[in-house]
Amino acid sequence: MVFLNYHHLRYFWATVKEGGVTRASRKLHVTQPTVSSQIRELETALDQPLFDRDAARPVLTEAGQICYRYAEKIFELGRDLVEELEGRPPDKPFELAVGLANSVPKLLAHRLLQPALGLPDFSRVKCVEDRLEALVEELVSHHLDLVIADAPQPPSRTRKVYNHLLGESTVLLFATERLSSAYRRGFPGSLHGAPMLVPTHNTSLRRSLDAWCHDRGITPTIVGEFEDPALMKVFGEAGSGIFPALAAVEADVRRMCDVRVLGALDGVVERFYAISPERRVKHPGVAAIAEGAKYRLLS
Repeated sequence: MVFLNYHHLRYFWATVKEGGVTRASRKLHVTQPTVSSQIRELETALDQPLFDRDAARPVLTEAGQICYRYAEKIFELGRDLVEELEGRPPDKPFELAVGLANSVPKLLAHRLLQPALGLPDFSRVKCVEDRLEALVEELVSHHLDLVIADAPQPPSRTRKVYNHLLGESTVLLFATERLSSAYRRGFPGSLHGAPMLVPTHNTSLRRSLDAWCHDRGITPTIVGEFEDPALMKVFGEAGSGIFPALAAVEADVRRMCDVRVLGALDGVVERFYAISPERRVKHPGVAAIAEGAKYRLLS
């Protein structure tokens, strides 16, 4: 039976939390060799490597990720114990830090996060928008609990992440009543030369839209490209052009924007993923999102 040395565990926990042995040694007021030797002793006791030492910077192995999650809970319980004995009740509710890829529609993001927001022990959500690559870096550094994206992230030797399919949705084209009336007859051929608002080239939806138009010999007039789907909808509501949006949020789009459905992009399906550092999701908020997505996206 392994008897865990919590002194060794604290040195490991501090190294991950501070982002390296050097910072951990400063935080703990000890030398770098001391921190390194304590971590090696912990690895020996657990008979598991906790870091991938072939990487350019500290990267946790799968065992290291598990160890860090438990260390977080152990030292959080220690803080709770001290606070309770001092007469301050511990703060139990959990927080959820979510990274949203720029291409994820805001209406969909809110819908996907709702199950976590409704949990009784939920405290607050922190949402960060950025490029997918940057968000994954924050995820593996344990600054985010999950990332929601419209494309899976391939794991690598230096970044072990897991993709959990949340669901999928077909895609519709929306337009103001004036544009819808002008281009409905003869759809989709009528879109040749039509003013179109589109996502930027780095998105899954743009690639699908381009392929859909190419297959039908359609060349619309691109009047705007947008990284932010919400901004694209603002331009669409103003009548600047026809724009795509998910069928899963059709009711929300029509309620918030004075637009009509012009037609469907037959055969185009957008998939969305929760990317996490866990193969088996344990975080209660992430688990609620994964389960709730079954009822909020078309399967």
